[in-house]
Amino acid sequence: MQYRQFKNGDKVSLLGVGTMRLPCLDNGEIDRPAAIKMIRDAIDKGGVNYVDTAYKYHDGDSEVLVGEALKDGYREKVYLADKMPVWLVKNEEELTEIFQEQLRRLNTDKIDYYLAHNLTKQIWKIAQKHNLMSFLDNLKATGKVGNVGFSFHDDFETFKEIVDAYPWDFCQIQLNYMDKNYQAGVAGLKYAAEKGIPVVIMEPLKGGKLTNNIPPEIAELWKEAKVQRTPAEWALSWVANFKEVVCILSGMSNYEQMEQNVQIMDKALPESLTVEELELIDKVSDKYNSLIKYSCTGCKYCIPCEKKIMIPDIIELCNDYNIYGDTPAGHMSYSWQTPGRTAGNCIECGVCEEKCPQHLPIREIMKETAEIFGY
Repeated sequence: MQYRQFKNGDKVSLLGVGTMRLPCLDNGEIDRPAAIKMIRDAIDKGGVNYVDTAYKYHDGDSEVLVGEALKDGYREKVYLADKMPVWLVKNEEELTEIFQEQLRRLNTDKIDYYLAHNLTKQIWKIAQKHNLMSFLDNLKATGKVGNVGFSFHDDFETFKEIVDAYPWDFCQIQLNYMDKNYQAGVAGLKYAAEKGIPVVIMEPLKGGKLTNNIPPEIAELWKEAKVQRTPAEWALSWVANFKEVVCILSGMSNYEQMEQNVQIMDKALPESLTVEELELIDKVSDKYNSLIKYSCTGCKYCIPCEKKIMIPDIIELCNDYNIYGDTPAGHMSYSWQTPGRTAGNCIECGVCEEKCPQHLPIREIMKETAEIFGY
């Protein structure tokens, strides 16, 4: 296993265990023996020493499972990362209540790397309103948290604003070869590095979309490579190629994925891909983009919607289905849409279509998406 270094000197495994998509039983509950074995073997056999969870993963059970997995001396072997669900907070007192609950779930008295979760323009305002920065300062001062950071899901300008607003110890962004110009993207990675902020990467495989149901056109492109790799190896190697990346989180859903990722991360060195290989990855990315059915630019002129449907998000999920097929990640993302605000709640008023600069058939897209996901 490779190790890269945070600015505080911590040497962290390039592969981190993400616990949003743990092995599950048919009823949707975590397969506890399988999940614990996967995490512990990733540590013992794979050399992984960074485990990431969050308050809302698996409806709160992820933190509990991680606490169980890190018993018997495993807590001392890893850096533990967790996240504050800022959007749930209604006052400053709730910050403390949630944090104490997280410590109890994790069965620990300290979280090594603690993040403000899922910062967007709106959630950043909530964080400021409830003095999150002072709360994080206090956690560090009292030793309950070692390092503070944030995870991010919004545009580059918002990312810069947040980076510049506080002396962060690290940050976490979504990055893969399909999302190089999406959200913070490569520009955000470089900006954070220039500011001396280490970057942890999430969604390097785009929720498994870059490894499952590979379109024939994409499979043919990969065959052009002089050195043959699996789709997972191409995707993870592309992220690892950036020397600015400290750790790459993978939400592994079974033991085999863990073994494969450990093997890949042992060989995915920074700046090791050739010019030809990087050009091929760009070709694959371009081909994927050419398969996009609805050319939504995310301008958001179509919202607000009377039914409060986040239309651009729904269109993105519909596009993903048409590109990557029926994936668990797609259903998970769709389930995160607020109840009552999914595609099936569209009343076909047509106001959004009148505002759309791309002249998209939004009402038809809502129907299609509702049929895909069943509601």
